[in-house]
Amino acid sequence: MNYSRVSVPPGDKITMGSDGRLHVPTHPIIPFIEGDGTGPDIWKAAVRVFDAAVAKAYAGSRKISWMEVFAGEKSFNMFKENMGDQAWLPEETVEAYREFLVGIKGPLTTPIGGGIRSLNVALRQLLDLYVCLRPVRYFQGVPSPVKKPQDVDMVIFRENTEDIYAGIEWMHGTPECDKFKKFLLEEMKVTKIRFPDSVSLGVKPISQEGSQRLVRAAIQYALDHKRRSVTLVHKGNIMKFTEGAFKDWGYGVAIAEFRDLTVTERESWIIGNQDRHPGLSAEENARQIEPGYDMMTTGQRRNAVEEVETALRLMPTHGSGQWKKLLLIRDAIADITLQQVLTRAKEFDVIATMNLEGDFLSDALAAQVGGIGIAPGANINYLTGHAIFEATHGTAPKYANLDKVNPGSLILSGVMMLEHLGWQEAADMIVASIDRTISQKKVTYDFERLMEGATLVSCSGFADALIGNM
Repeated sequence: MNYSRVSVPPGDKITMGSDGRLHVPTHPIIPFIEGDGTGPDIWKAAVRVFDAAVAKAYAGSRKISWMEVFAGEKSFNMFKENMGDQAWLPEETVEAYREFLVGIKGPLTTPIGGGIRSLNVALRQLLDLYVCLRPVRYFQGVPSPVKKPQDVDMVIFRENTEDIYAGIEWMHGTPECDKFKKFLLEEMKVTKIRFPDSVSLGVKPISQEGSQRLVRAAIQYALDHKRRSVTLVHKGNIMKFTEGAFKDWGYGVAIAEFRDLTVTERESWIIGNQDRHPGLSAEENARQIEPGYDMMTTGQRRNAVEEVETALRLMPTHGSGQWKKLLLIRDAIADITLQQVLTRAKEFDVIATMNLEGDFLSDALAAQVGGIGIAPGANINYLTGHAIFEATHGTAPKYANLDKVNPGSLILSGVMMLEHLGWQEAADMIVASIDRTISQKKVTYDFERLMEGATLVSCSGFADALIGNM
């Protein structure tokens, strides 16, 4: 594409091979948006860290060619006279991320009102970045509100394109809302709208295709990174045909596509019972996994026994303790999960969930390990290779240009980007440097005020300390 507002630097494109793997040149062109508010400060700090790690890890044989593209407040101020509201997210910016596959961005301002949707959500949807990947881990010494933050080591796969975040909703009193309400009340005979005269309405789309590709990516990630389990988090006990279907479709992917590599939690109970008691009948096994078995109807008992019989067919490949070496697939209700990630953090590893629950869980877990100031994030399409790595916090405009805030979120997102490129040596160097720097108590104001004996450094000073500790 010929760009009129973007300068393409010397370098080469990252491409997606027919083998489904990224082909990364030694001098890849990577688009970036510095972001609004504190964005320029954290970008200037982060890019120095990235460049230093790459230079040192590969002795100068590799180098990223950074290409600035524009979105948000900076873009609007630059291009509003010619582009109007389209200046918030120019088409050239979307095309640059589409053409060069992998990019990174700081926090963006989204204008309130006027019908302009979230710029972050827009990028995810326009590029079909269906996975929001949020690893959450603890760095020793970081202030935390919980007693054992070191127990938190989770990776969240949040579905990024569906759920109520799709933005299919209508305001009370509009013709569109009235039309949809009439359809629900008169055509669908819906009787559960509590206050129909004053209701706004929205739609919650959860698809089989969208659910399956998310869970497939989560399972593959767990296998590739030798993780212990994948937990499908949902509210299917209430929303049976959306969130409940997500759970069922997720299990379906595990069983149909990863049968020899996975075991479901209920299968592990059944096979474990049989391992301990080889003579156990299917009915006795069903009674052990279903505490209310004796109160069930005849049909329910039959279903429980059939479930046991199906699981026992796995004995040649999963029995005799073989299942303990496989990836465990389980599910958990969302509200219980929010409690148990606090009280039983070690029981969770990779989490796959829908958009809303993923949003809640990501930030709640980030708080346990020090806050979103050091929480990285990525938006990825594993099928096309497109990925945008981003700071997960807001723009914090009152701290703009003060060289004050913690650049950790964007730096760790860059670590994820380097890992995505296969440049693990540079990624590991940054992580080790962060560990070392925090252990030395050289931290920005958000941590310094909570750490006894800490040395306060600026945003750029934190980058200096990281580079010095490589």
